[in-house]
Amino acid sequence: MAKPLTDQDKRKQISVRGLAGVENVADLKTNFNRHLHFTLVKDRNVATKRDYYFALANTVRDHLVGRWIRTQQHYYEKDPKRVYYLSLEFYMGRTLQNTMVNLALENACDEATYQLGLDMEELQDIEEDAGLGNGGLGRLAACFLDSMASLGLAAYGYGIRYEFGIFNQKIVNGWQVEEADDWLRYGNPWEKARPEYMRPVHFYGRVEHTADGVKWVDTQVVLALPYDTPVPGYRNNIVNTMRLWSAKAPCDFNLKDFNVGGYIQAVLDRNLAENISRVLYPNDNFFEGKELRLKQEYFVVAATLQDIIRRFKASKFGSTEFVRLDLSTLPDKVAIQLNDTHPAMAIPELMRILVDMEKLNWEKAWDIVVRTCAYTNHTVLPEALERWPVDLFQNLLPRHLEIIYEINRRHLERIAKLYPGDFDRLRRMSLIEEGDVKKINMAHLCIVGSHAVNGVARIHSEIIKDTVFKDFYEVDPKKFQNKTNGITPRRWLVMCNPGLAEVIAERIGEDYIRDLDQLKNLLDFVDDDAFIRDVAKVKQENKMKFAAYLEEQYKVKINPNSMFDVHVKRIHEYKRQLLNCLHIITLYNRIKKEPNKSWTPRTIMIGGKAAPGYHTAKMIIKLITSIGDIINNDPVVGDRLKVIFLENYRVTLAEKAIPAADLSEQISTAGTEASGTGNMKFMLNGALTIGTMDGANVEMAEEAGEENLFIFGMRVPDVEALDKKGYDAVSYYNRIPELKQAMDQISGGFFSPDQPGLFKDLVNMLMHHDRFKVFADYEDYIKCQEKVSVLYKNPKEWTKMVIHNIAGCGKFSSDRTISQYAREIWGMEPSLEKIAAPDDPR
Repeated sequence: MAKPLTDQDKRKQISVRGLAGVENVADLKTNFNRHLHFTLVKDRNVATKRDYYFALANTVRDHLVGRWIRTQQHYYEKDPKRVYYLSLEFYMGRTLQNTMVNLALENACDEATYQLGLDMEELQDIEEDAGLGNGGLGRLAACFLDSMASLGLAAYGYGIRYEFGIFNQKIVNGWQVEEADDWLRYGNPWEKARPEYMRPVHFYGRVEHTADGVKWVDTQVVLALPYDTPVPGYRNNIVNTMRLWSAKAPCDFNLKDFNVGGYIQAVLDRNLAENISRVLYPNDNFFEGKELRLKQEYFVVAATLQDIIRRFKASKFGSTEFVRLDLSTLPDKVAIQLNDTHPAMAIPELMRILVDMEKLNWEKAWDIVVRTCAYTNHTVLPEALERWPVDLFQNLLPRHLEIIYEINRRHLERIAKLYPGDFDRLRRMSLIEEGDVKKINMAHLCIVGSHAVNGVARIHSEIIKDTVFKDFYEVDPKKFQNKTNGITPRRWLVMCNPGLAEVIAERIGEDYIRDLDQLKNLLDFVDDDAFIRDVAKVKQENKMKFAAYLEEQYKVKINPNSMFDVHVKRIHEYKRQLLNCLHIITLYNRIKKEPNKSWTPRTIMIGGKAAPGYHTAKMIIKLITSIGDIINNDPVVGDRLKVIFLENYRVTLAEKAIPAADLSEQISTAGTEASGTGNMKFMLNGALTIGTMDGANVEMAEEAGEENLFIFGMRVPDVEALDKKGYDAVSYYNRIPELKQAMDQISGGFFSPDQPGLFKDLVNMLMHHDRFKVFADYEDYIKCQEKVSVLYKNPKEWTKMVIHNIAGCGKFSSDRTISQYAREIWGMEPSLEKIAAPDDPR
């Protein structure tokens, strides 16, 4: 029996979800039953929830397929320039609801499943997250795919189909425990294997220089099998493709051993080849120089470039004949965007194809490569920049090492001409770093081999030019650009917060969903009591829903009238979850000291995964959970302060937490967070930001007015000045009594009574080795949090500030970001034109 509709559900029956026409609903029910009939095996008459989910997913997918085919035909007819977005990560989350939103099917599906006695939300919950990313970089790639389709760009995402995505996080006795994310175990209804486009990828071997040119011989071959996933644009009938490669051993892999009785071993050894696409490396902002990782990076690039060149040469729908053989026009028809340095091997690989296989001369080939490739930098943290040992290259990719040496020789020749006698500059700008171990600097390779280099927020792009890549900027200032990140309003508003999407649509119409700048029209309603009430009501409904979810998951009673103070992102020292911990302890100590004072109640939620090998990050999780154990069980505190660690933070959990948040914590040390996109999601969903002037926070403060954010702490010049002077954490500890008390509680075992010395490493780090200067911002952070508490007691003023923030979100749409990439880097023009649907005459 289906549940009766609550107010929250009724609110969801809204215009932005697409109308439920009677024929539409009848068709969906017919197709659903047909799919259900074919998914049920003969000896099983009872359908499970998963059967129902697959039937619904396949029904929705039917609506994609015709559009998908027509889109590809459309591109082949028009022959536009195509953009290839290369990324080792695509953090897609779930697909079903997002597809329904973009195809305007959600209401019709809701109605159809309701008439069939099913609950659509329950079915959606069965879908596994496609967690093929660690955090910001992979989620950004997913938002970009949505925008490229919505803007009518002929675009393809290329990556790896990891069998195991980002691990599932379990919290056991307060510690993070990793479990493998077997996301494919029940199959994936959204992908289509394309064995006809399988491509060989070579490793190892040796290089022969012959009269006919250079040959890379005696290689080991691994096959790359593509799986395609449709990426629908927002209500424009365009469906682009994300193609993910899976590694397969060739049939003859090591079977020569068969003759000497090694058949079993030979078949088992196939696994070594197939391990390439087995698992996502779970590091965020940290470089791990493992051979398998380099194999992954080359594997995706080699398979993708073969595909790009095949498509460039054919350029007729379904044709196997080559119609274009002159590769000099490649940059006119192809743009390759490197999402960070992970796909940097595209540069030497494209050179290898052009010089060794297509027989172009070096100068011509190099001109094509540079005009085709562009590079996005995502971090300035030194431990995140990729530097591969030369020896590893020599063994794994000997021809590519030769090509990189030649690129470097010519590059240094040019620099020597520009700066005669400046040997120090040559050393700094070389692609090869000399040291105990010779290494290839992949960021330098990307800069030299690309026509455009961009950071992902204005402040980040300036830091790149002023410090990290200053030498390169001085040589080629025109190469350097900024492209501030954005988020897709489809997933991060319409889908996850339908109540708010509708309240906005009632005031300014629905067009803002594809033109987020229109949100500034909400400023006309900032003093409108009815609008203020509606926005506050939606937030309260989202909080009630999330509180019920948390109580079910964590068995902790949540006060839904408390401020939901949320800090969710990867656990990393630079993101300063420890600063938040110090605020929690300070707040706790103040409540204990004056229990009768009128405190603003808070539920503080911190969530995020720690890389499995990152000891400090794992200790931070243990500290958060230990603080929660003490505070949540203290009767003096009651429901005025609760601390919850959100287990297994992922896209699906973000879609629940972000619409419910009142306060968004964006508190990295100034100059360390390249951009952030979580900050934008919270802002769009009506949370206020407490943050430093770092990453995109700077531009958020500009767009909404700095007075509408809670900005605190050092700015980039202050951090640089403190570095020069020398940061002395102990002086802050000695000078600030509340900080000293909190640190003494951590080090004295107050939060770990059974193991008093448990947090000694964290304490030692904060007191003596803290690169991210937590104590330097402590006082200002606490004062700023006091202002937050005061404002929260005035709901009307708080909500007015929220409206200012939502109205300032226009810039932070990934549609704006992608339009700028298209016009300023790729040489393409976005279009809001709708193509004919499959059942329309063309």
